[in-house]
Amino acid sequence: MRLYSLSVLYKGDPKVHLLKAAYDVSTFNFFQRSSVQEFMTFTSQLIAERSALGSRASVKEQEYLCHVYVRSDGLAGVVIADNEYPQRVCFTLLDKVLEEFSRQVSKMDWPSGSPATISYSALDGYLSKYQVQ
Repeated sequence: MRLYSLSVLYKGDPKVHLLKAAYDVSTFNFFQRSSVQEFMTFTSQLIAERSALGSRASVKEQEYLCHVYVRSDGLAGVVIADNEYPQRVCFTLLDKVLEEFSRQVSKMDWPSGSPATISYSALDGYLSKYQVQ
């Protein structure tokens, strides 16, 4: 059971953009890591874009399960995990991360934010803490 990606996005007009993300691509071949990470970023944005405000969903993409939660204020979280990772744990993690993110990062920064401008460093910690060995 593994978590591969944890992303926080903003679903604004007209499209979704990434605010912050953490990846664990250590199980992939060194030469595949950057393309796997790009795939996860793209998939996270696509799933958040296609999800309605205030909704939760789990979507199968290739050999991964992508869990998305889009809050009614437009803040969205996506976890990409393997098929065995418990769905309930993923949504608990998303709730916790989005709640903490919205307390630490001003809502005014969401529409224009990017991974380079948003200062929120807890994602890597959560990704490793919720890893099941």
